[in-house]
Amino acid sequence: MSILSASLARIKPSPTIAVTNLARELQAQGRDVVGLGAGEPDFDTPDHIKEAAIAAIREGQTKYTAVDGTPALKQAIAAKFVRENGITCKTDEISVGTGGKQVLYNALMATLNPGDEVVIPAPYWVSYPDMTLLAGGTPVFVSCPEQTGFKLRPEDLDEAIGPRTKWVVLNSPNNPTGAAYTEAEIKALTDVLLRHPHVWLMTDDMYEHLVYDGFRFTTPVQVEPSLQARTLTVNGVSKAYAMTGWRIGYAGGPKELIRAMGIIQSQSTSNPCSVSQAAAVAALNGDLGFLAERNAVYRERRDLVVAMLNRAPGLRCHRPEGAFYVYPSCAGVIGRRTPAGVLLHNSADFAARLLEEEGVAVVHGTAFGLDPYFRISYATSTSLLEEACTRIIRFCERLAD
Repeated sequence: MSILSASLARIKPSPTIAVTNLARELQAQGRDVVGLGAGEPDFDTPDHIKEAAIAAIREGQTKYTAVDGTPALKQAIAAKFVRENGITCKTDEISVGTGGKQVLYNALMATLNPGDEVVIPAPYWVSYPDMTLLAGGTPVFVSCPEQTGFKLRPEDLDEAIGPRTKWVVLNSPNNPTGAAYTEAEIKALTDVLLRHPHVWLMTDDMYEHLVYDGFRFTTPVQVEPSLQARTLTVNGVSKAYAMTGWRIGYAGGPKELIRAMGIIQSQSTSNPCSVSQAAAVAALNGDLGFLAERNAVYRERRDLVVAMLNRAPGLRCHRPEGAFYVYPSCAGVIGRRTPAGVLLHNSADFAARLLEEEGVAVVHGTAFGLDPYFRISYATSTSLLEEACTRIIRFCERLAD
């Protein structure tokens, strides 16, 4: 009899983490590898946030806190929701976890029964389906092709909803595509949800502040306030504030759901790091002025990567509205052979040979549910992006029909 749980067989390790770890291992071996797999800002955490953490340590804020967040952080989150999203939440309608991933996981674990369905637009963040499966639910994928801007259409959402649908997941700006929904596009989706009162909405707004070219972010409850009673609005400090290692995510939702999520957390990790929570208070209450300069850099990097990849034979790269990813199509190179004679059957082959022959680490599209594409994170230096894209172009030029 195996020591391992049968539920483990339903899931797989995170492909994005696997690519990042592989790139680091190869670099440690002396290989010249440019890693474009990690969804992590290369900017540092702003100084005022770090100073708040240092002050918290000196003041002795190093003990256990309330399981799902300190009162100070919950108050800061409530103020943020009102100020930036027009959403009113009481502190008992807010949950804080060790990263946005834990918050999403808690919600699924607290609500899914065997046979319950979770509608997930594809391409999707790699963890949504596996967390659904681990919680006993069934992922229902809805294809969102490049022709629709990688966005969910209301008619497709309506068709995917059935009597066992428990949740719909909406991620904007999206990981892996960078696609962001306009207010009108969100309204069309919320109109569908209004016709299905048994369905709950889980919004992943982690990249809220990373939008470009004058795009205006809106979250579904902001567009359709009547959905607040069955919506979990999830966010965190990792991306906009460059605080990935601090591990603080949060959500606002109905009190009954928040209480249930707290029970799950109380029997798993208990409270998030006390010092990280103090830092998150400073982040949410502080000035966001630093974002304009950083977003300008991200926008320049996006434009550079899109332009260079569109010069590569067989690649086509859509220009996204937000986040720090592009999701280029490699359909034009599928069926070609590398100089070593290896036939490329799909994006996984493309990514593997690109890493082997040119030392560029990307994440293949099968991990995100839409192939043949691959994800590039442009949250790294401009010089490294130029070098990586030059290698990708060279790799594509050397492929034979």
